[in-house]
Amino acid sequence: MEIISGLVIIFFACIIIWKACDGFEDASGFLGRNMKGGVKGATIDAIGSSMPELFTTFFFLVLTGDAAGFASGIGTTSGSAVFNIMIIPAAVIMSVIVINRKVQYINVNPKVILRDGIALMLAILCLIIFVSEKTLEWYHGVFLMSLYVVYVISLFFIKMDSEGDDDEEYEYEAGSGGRLKALLKLDLSHAILGNNDMNSTRAWILLILSTSIVGGSCHLLVTGCEMLGDGLNWNTYVVALIFAAAATSVPDTIISVKSANNGAYNDAISNALGSNIFDICFALGMPLTIYTLVYDKSIVMTGGNDEMHFIGQFRVLLLFLTLFATMIFYYGAKRKKLGAKSGYLLILLYVLFIVYTLAYTYDASFIDGLSQFLIDINDFLVNLSPFHK
Repeated sequence: MEIISGLVIIFFACIIIWKACDGFEDASGFLGRNMKGGVKGATIDAIGSSMPELFTTFFFLVLTGDAAGFASGIGTTSGSAVFNIMIIPAAVIMSVIVINRKVQYINVNPKVILRDGIALMLAILCLIIFVSEKTLEWYHGVFLMSLYVVYVISLFFIKMDSEGDDDEEYEYEAGSGGRLKALLKLDLSHAILGNNDMNSTRAWILLILSTSIVGGSCHLLVTGCEMLGDGLNWNTYVVALIFAAAATSVPDTIISVKSANNGAYNDAISNALGSNIFDICFALGMPLTIYTLVYDKSIVMTGGNDEMHFIGQFRVLLLFLTLFATMIFYYGAKRKKLGAKSGYLLILLYVLFIVYTLAYTYDASFIDGLSQFLIDINDFLVNLSPFHK
């Protein structure tokens, strides 16, 4: 019964997140209508669509208040990061090339890929080093958030040409029926705007309302994950890695696919990469900072337990998958051949990632060698850091 109840709760939480993010997409489309070079996808789209990861990490941490809770947050952000960098670009490619047959290859600016890919890998390296500390304090969270601020500032100073950016006209189509009916259907755009035109004030109200509803639904998501974990006899952080990660990545997927079908390929890909940077820096950094300051206690990351083994290997696995996916994007964009084959390869990599996760959950012996290799790489990277004691 717990398994079915958990899955039902996760499903409804996913639907609410999906519907709420339609309103967010309308608001961000208006606010970022003049941004170019993948800046909108890496900032406004990425931040808003990553709110589920931030809220989910916060609820996991508050409800458990220990390393296991933070591990569940890392599981959510790591799994979401893998989903973002594998499934979202694959969904974009499948939608534009295979389903709608608009183009044969997606034209993306390789400089945008290189910019966001390098920033993402630096963020993952910082996460590997910081989470290997014996205790996590508020300043660790502040440092992670500062990395994202530096990244955002750099977006406005690194000049990019418009390659991969077709002119995307902002359009809002009003729904039918009254505003109350629209609100009950979670058609937030129509509930706020009615038949009025979008302006900055209405866009910000819509953005805040959408984000608030997403935040509330993430509490349901965490509850569903805990129930599912109890029913399957899985650790919560493993459930978070698979189910919570996929559910919280729904907004990113919807926004990227819509951007791609409107011709904004840079935004579609940079949203996936930028979301990952936000997930690692803010979705982990902000809950960590708030929790340690409000409750006035550190998070003890004791070595040698299940949480640390889980965190160690999946951070390194995320780093390798990010590097591999960035190479696929960059060389595909460089040769102007980012097409269906790349999409199929990304889907295959994600399937292998899920297989590895399930094998790890059931202690399959055939992954012992790879698991130990990933932990050794994690230790090697940590020992290289001048901050490691």
